[in-house]
Amino acid sequence: MSLSRQRRFVTPGPDETVEELALRAMPDDPVPEAVDRIKSWNLHIFAMRRPPGLLLGSDVVFVEPPLS
Repeated sequence: MSLSRQRRFVTPGPDETVEELALRAMPDDPVPEAVDRIKSWNLHIFAMRRPPGLLLGSDVVFVEPPLS
């Protein structure tokens, strides 16, 4: 039995902002667009957390859309 493909994700570095994470994880995309995509794929970080967008080292941050 082979493993199924998993959605790409990263974990934030110490004191890394979402902009820095976007640049690192999605270097071929313009940063504002990459940030918008990361926000839409990670509502658990941006809707529930105070302050919004605070990244923790234990976060799983998806850097691609859900798999079909």
